[in-house]
Amino acid sequence: MSAAYQAREPSRADTVYEQLKRDIAEFRLLPGDRFTEATICTQQQVSRTPVRQALFRLRQEGVVEVHFRSGWEVKPFDFEKFDHLYDLRILLESTAVQRLCQAKSKEIVQGGDLSVLTAQAQIWMVPESERCNDRSQVAVWDEEFHLALVQAMGNPEMLRVHRDVTERIRSVRRLDFTLQDRIQATYTEHTRILSALLAHDVATATALLLSHIQASQAQVRSITLHQIHQARRLAAT
Repeated sequence: MSAAYQAREPSRADTVYEQLKRDIAEFRLLPGDRFTEATICTQQQVSRTPVRQALFRLRQEGVVEVHFRSGWEVKPFDFEKFDHLYDLRILLESTAVQRLCQAKSKEIVQGGDLSVLTAQAQIWMVPESERCNDRSQVAVWDEEFHLALVQAMGNPEMLRVHRDVTERIRSVRRLDFTLQDRIQATYTEHTRILSALLAHDVATATALLLSHIQASQAQVRSITLHQIHQARRLAAT
Protein backbone atom coordinates (compact mmCIF):
# COMPACT_ATOMS: atom_id res chain seq x y z
CA MET A 1 0.00 0.00 0.00
CA SER A 2 1.40 3.42 -0.93
CA ALA A 3 2.17 6.05 1.67
CA ALA A 4 -0.72 8.15 0.37
CA TYR A 5 -3.19 5.52 1.52
CA GLN A 6 -1.60 4.70 4.84
CA ALA A 7 -3.14 6.10 8.03
CA ARG A 8 -1.35 9.22 9.18
CA GLU A 9 0.83 8.67 12.21
CA PRO A 10 -0.25 10.90 15.10
CA SER A 11 2.07 13.86 15.53
CA ARG A 12 3.44 15.06 18.85
CA ALA A 13 0.89 17.87 18.74
CA ASP A 14 -1.89 15.27 18.32
CA THR A 15 -0.59 13.36 21.33
CA VAL A 16 -0.45 16.50 23.50
CA TYR A 17 -3.92 17.51 22.31
CA GLU A 18 -5.45 14.12 23.21
CA GLN A 19 -3.77 14.08 26.62
CA LEU A 20 -5.01 17.59 27.45
CA LYS A 21 -8.53 16.61 26.42
CA ARG A 22 -8.35 13.59 28.72
CA ASP A 23 -7.01 15.73 31.55
CA ILE A 24 -10.02 18.06 31.19
CA ALA A 25 -12.59 15.28 30.71
CA GLU A 26 -11.23 13.36 33.71
CA PHE A 27 -11.01 16.49 35.94
CA ARG A 28 -7.25 16.66 36.34
CA LEU A 29 -7.71 20.13 34.85
CA LEU A 30 -10.83 21.97 36.05
CA PRO A 31 -12.68 25.01 34.67
CA GLY A 32 -10.75 28.07 35.82
CA ASP A 33 -7.43 26.24 36.24
CA ARG A 34 -4.46 28.13 34.82
CA PHE A 35 -1.25 26.64 33.50
CA THR A 36 1.71 27.54 31.31
CA GLU A 37 3.10 26.03 28.15
CA ALA A 38 6.29 25.25 30.05
CA THR A 39 4.32 23.17 32.57
CA ILE A 40 2.77 21.06 29.82
CA CYS A 41 6.18 20.68 28.13
CA THR A 42 7.60 19.29 31.36
CA GLN A 43 4.64 17.01 32.05
CA GLN A 44 4.56 15.50 28.57
CA GLN A 45 8.29 15.67 27.82
CA VAL A 46 7.89 17.54 24.55
CA SER A 47 9.07 20.83 23.09
CA ARG A 48 7.01 24.01 23.12
CA THR A 49 5.97 23.84 19.44
CA PRO A 50 3.64 20.80 19.68
CA VAL A 51 2.26 22.10 22.98
CA ARG A 52 1.42 25.43 21.40
CA GLN A 53 -0.18 23.72 18.38
CA ALA A 54 -2.33 21.56 20.66
CA LEU A 55 -3.39 24.51 22.80
CA PHE A 56 -4.38 26.65 19.84
CA ARG A 57 -6.44 23.73 18.52
CA LEU A 58 -8.23 23.51 21.87
CA ARG A 59 -8.69 27.26 21.83
CA GLN A 60 -10.42 27.04 18.44
CA GLU A 61 -12.77 24.46 19.97
CA GLY A 62 -13.60 26.82 22.83
CA VAL A 63 -12.03 24.62 25.51
CA VAL A 64 -9.21 26.90 26.69
CA GLU A 65 -8.28 30.55 26.40
CA VAL A 66 -4.95 32.35 26.50
CA HIS A 67 -4.12 35.32 28.74
CA PHE A 68 -1.40 37.72 27.71
CA ARG A 69 1.72 37.05 29.78
CA SER A 70 -0.16 34.86 32.28
CA GLY A 71 -0.55 31.54 30.49
CA TRP A 72 -3.60 29.49 29.61
CA GLU A 73 -6.90 28.81 31.35
CA VAL A 74 -9.49 26.06 31.07
CA LYS A 75 -12.65 27.94 30.16
CA PRO A 76 -15.59 27.91 32.59
CA PHE A 77 -18.53 25.69 31.67
CA ASP A 78 -20.94 27.26 29.19
CA PHE A 79 -24.21 25.79 30.47
CA GLU A 80 -26.33 27.31 27.71
CA LYS A 81 -24.12 25.60 25.11
CA PHE A 82 -24.38 22.29 26.97
CA ASP A 83 -28.16 22.63 27.02
CA HIS A 84 -28.22 23.13 23.26
CA LEU A 85 -25.93 20.14 22.71
CA TYR A 86 -28.19 17.95 24.85
CA ASP A 87 -31.17 19.04 22.75
CA LEU A 88 -29.27 18.02 19.61
CA ARG A 89 -28.36 14.70 21.21
CA ILE A 90 -32.04 14.04 21.98
CA LEU A 91 -32.97 14.65 18.33
CA LEU A 92 -30.25 12.34 16.99
CA GLU A 93 -30.85 9.46 19.38
CA SER A 94 -34.65 9.69 19.27
CA THR A 95 -34.54 9.51 15.48
CA ALA A 96 -32.23 6.51 15.67
CA VAL A 97 -34.44 4.64 18.12
CA GLN A 98 -37.59 5.33 16.12
CA ARG A 99 -36.05 4.09 12.87
CA LEU A 100 -34.60 1.00 14.51
CA CYS A 101 -37.95 0.10 16.08
CA GLN A 102 -39.78 0.62 12.81
CA ALA A 103 -37.31 -1.45 10.77
CA LYS A 104 -37.87 -5.14 10.27
CA SER A 105 -35.45 -7.25 12.28
CA LYS A 106 -34.15 -9.00 9.15
CA GLU A 107 -33.18 -5.62 7.69
CA ILE A 108 -31.16 -4.84 10.80
CA VAL A 109 -29.40 -8.22 10.58
CA GLN A 110 -28.54 -7.69 6.90
CA GLY A 111 -26.99 -4.34 7.79
CA GLY A 112 -24.96 -5.89 10.58
CA ASP A 113 -26.56 -3.54 13.08
CA LEU A 114 -28.25 -6.02 15.39
CA SER A 115 -24.86 -7.23 16.60
CA VAL A 116 -24.11 -3.71 17.85
CA LEU A 117 -27.21 -3.78 20.05
CA THR A 118 -26.54 -7.35 21.15
CA ALA A 119 -23.08 -6.33 22.33
CA GLN A 120 -24.65 -3.56 24.39
CA ALA A 121 -27.14 -5.97 25.91
CA GLN A 122 -24.24 -8.12 27.11
CA ILE A 123 -22.86 -5.14 29.02
CA TRP A 124 -26.04 -3.65 30.49
CA MET A 125 -28.59 -6.45 30.76
CA VAL A 126 -26.78 -8.33 33.51
CA PRO A 127 -27.75 -9.31 37.09
CA GLU A 128 -27.22 -6.56 39.65
CA SER A 129 -24.43 -8.60 41.27
CA GLU A 130 -22.47 -8.47 38.00
CA ARG A 131 -22.71 -4.72 37.48
CA CYS A 132 -19.49 -2.74 37.26
CA ASN A 133 -18.84 -0.13 39.97
CA ASP A 134 -15.81 1.44 38.31
CA ARG A 135 -16.94 5.00 37.56
CA SER A 136 -14.48 5.56 34.73
CA GLN A 137 -15.38 2.30 33.00
CA VAL A 138 -19.14 2.89 33.30
CA ALA A 139 -18.69 6.39 31.89
CA VAL A 140 -16.89 4.96 28.84
CA TRP A 141 -19.56 2.28 28.38
CA ASP A 142 -22.30 4.89 28.69
CA GLU A 143 -20.84 6.87 25.78
CA GLU A 144 -20.52 3.67 23.73
CA PHE A 145 -24.14 2.73 24.44
CA HIS A 146 -25.51 5.98 23.07
CA LEU A 147 -23.14 5.97 20.10
CA ALA A 148 -24.27 2.41 19.34
CA LEU A 149 -27.88 3.54 19.01
CA VAL A 150 -26.94 5.94 16.23
CA GLN A 151 -24.41 3.54 14.71
CA ALA A 152 -27.03 0.80 14.49
CA MET A 153 -29.20 3.03 12.31
CA GLY A 154 -26.47 3.06 9.66
CA ASN A 155 -26.34 6.81 8.90
CA PRO A 156 -22.64 7.81 8.93
CA GLU A 157 -23.34 11.55 8.86
CA MET A 158 -25.60 11.38 11.90
CA LEU A 159 -22.98 9.25 13.64
CA ARG A 160 -20.29 11.83 12.86
CA VAL A 161 -22.39 14.63 14.38
CA HIS A 162 -23.22 12.49 17.39
CA ARG A 163 -19.52 11.75 17.98
CA ASP A 164 -18.82 15.49 17.94
CA VAL A 165 -21.59 16.15 20.47
CA THR A 166 -20.26 13.35 22.66
CA GLU A 167 -16.78 14.90 22.66
CA ARG A 168 -18.12 18.33 23.59
CA ILE A 169 -20.26 17.24 26.54
CA ARG A 170 -17.88 14.57 27.88
CA SER A 171 -16.57 16.48 30.89
CA VAL A 172 -19.98 17.47 32.32
CA ARG A 173 -21.57 14.16 31.42
CA ARG A 174 -18.99 12.26 33.44
CA LEU A 175 -19.96 14.22 36.54
CA ASP A 176 -23.05 11.97 36.55
CA PHE A 177 -20.87 9.08 37.58
CA THR A 178 -19.43 10.66 40.71
CA LEU A 179 -22.54 9.33 42.47
CA GLN A 180 -23.02 5.59 42.94
CA ASP A 181 -26.81 5.76 42.64
CA ARG A 182 -26.44 7.32 39.18
CA ILE A 183 -24.38 4.33 38.06
CA GLN A 184 -27.12 1.94 39.19
CA ALA A 185 -29.80 4.10 37.55
CA THR A 186 -27.86 4.03 34.28
CA TYR A 187 -27.81 0.23 34.29
CA THR A 188 -31.56 0.09 34.94
CA GLU A 189 -32.44 2.72 32.34
CA HIS A 190 -30.20 1.27 29.63
CA THR A 191 -31.68 -2.19 30.23
CA ARG A 192 -35.23 -0.85 29.81
CA ILE A 193 -34.33 1.07 26.65
CA LEU A 194 -32.68 -1.99 25.10
CA SER A 195 -35.59 -4.25 26.04
CA ALA A 196 -38.08 -1.93 24.34
CA LEU A 197 -35.79 -1.44 21.34
CA LEU A 198 -35.22 -5.14 20.76
CA ALA A 199 -38.99 -5.67 21.08
CA HIS A 200 -39.56 -2.94 18.43
CA ASP A 201 -41.76 -0.99 20.89
CA VAL A 202 -41.23 2.47 19.42
CA ALA A 203 -43.40 4.43 21.87
CA THR A 204 -41.83 2.89 24.98
CA ALA A 205 -38.26 3.01 23.69
CA THR A 206 -38.58 6.68 22.68
CA ALA A 207 -40.18 7.70 25.97
CA LEU A 208 -37.57 5.86 28.04
CA LEU A 209 -34.69 7.33 26.03
CA LEU A 210 -36.08 10.86 26.36
CA SER A 211 -36.49 10.50 30.12
CA HIS A 212 -32.98 9.04 30.44
CA ILE A 213 -31.24 11.86 28.54
CA GLN A 214 -33.32 14.58 30.19
CA ALA A 215 -32.29 13.26 33.62
CA SER A 216 -28.65 13.69 32.60
CA GLN A 217 -29.41 17.12 31.17
CA ALA A 218 -31.01 18.15 34.48
CA GLN A 219 -27.90 16.98 36.33
CA VAL A 220 -25.77 19.22 34.12
CA ARG A 221 -27.96 22.23 34.91
CA SER A 222 -27.44 21.68 38.63
CA ILE A 223 -23.66 21.19 38.61
CA THR A 224 -21.94 22.89 41.54
CA LEU A 225 -18.33 23.82 42.18
CA HIS A 226 -18.31 21.24 44.98
CA GLN A 227 -19.21 18.47 42.53
CA ILE A 228 -16.41 19.50 40.20
CA HIS A 229 -13.78 19.42 42.94
CA GLN A 230 -15.21 16.15 44.23
CA ALA A 231 -14.77 14.71 40.74
CA ARG A 232 -11.09 15.74 40.79
CA ARG A 233 -10.60 14.01 44.16
CA LEU A 234 -12.22 10.83 42.82
CA ALA A 235 -10.10 10.97 39.65
CA ALA A 236 -6.96 11.25 41.78
CA THR A 237 -7.85 8.03 43.62
